[in-house]
Amino acid sequence: MQNKDQTPIVGAILLAGFLIAGAILLKGSSGAQAPTNIPGNNKAAVAGNPAPVSKDDRTLGNPNAKVTIILYEDFQCPFCGAISGLVPANNSLIQSLKQRDPSWAPFMPEILNNYVKSGNVLFVYRDFPLSFLGPESVRSAEAARCAGDQGKFWEYHDYLFGHQNGEGQGAFSDPNLKSFAQKLGLDTTSFNKCLDDSKYAQAVAASEAEGSAAGVTGTPRGFILRNGKVVADINGAESLTTVKPKIDAALK
Repeated sequence: MQNKDQTPIVGAILLAGFLIAGAILLKGSSGAQAPTNIPGNNKAAVAGNPAPVSKDDRTLGNPNAKVTIILYEDFQCPFCGAISGLVPANNSLIQSLKQRDPSWAPFMPEILNNYVKSGNVLFVYRDFPLSFLGPESVRSAEAARCAGDQGKFWEYHDYLFGHQNGEGQGAFSDPNLKSFAQKLGLDTTSFNKCLDDSKYAQAVAASEAEGSAAGVTGTPRGFILRNGKVVADINGAESLTTVKPKIDAALK
């Protein structure tokens, strides 16, 4: 998990660490919490109560599903990219995760393909931009919402995670965010105006504030709910091998 409450100096250390094959993760630095699937670090605390799902949420699946997964993420967060299954398998962070746990695998593809599509689980994505990663976290979140105005939130969501290229280094600059929209076939005039006007700045800030109120301090951070009640959590870049049993237990 990548923590929000870091100073710029710690943020800079993080940026350097991720460029050397996830060294921070392997060394257990305070800059990033090791995923809970790592042997000896299996904390199963359930804390916080996220706001109920509303019409303003970005969701996939059956709105009447018994089980809901609410996941707070940052498009720049490399741990979020890792669990998405949208980054190359030779990604240095993924290789670091697999070195620590050979059974590690991203859990999002399984959730979407075998739980959401079946109607058993409702998936909810919520923004939690990490301030120490810089303004690109906020701007990419706003851009994805702008894409949502044209019914392309999820396509843009996937494109962002699939094109991570360092944190705070311009990969998600405004010109690039606009070029992504063009590549996805969006009406760029409307998209560019939405982004330039910061149409969703307040909504992104509200999502971050709500996440903080629910106890979210880093990403990825998830809550598994059964009939609206939190029954388990996802704390960091957990493996499919630890997330799947939690979902299965919630569905029983």
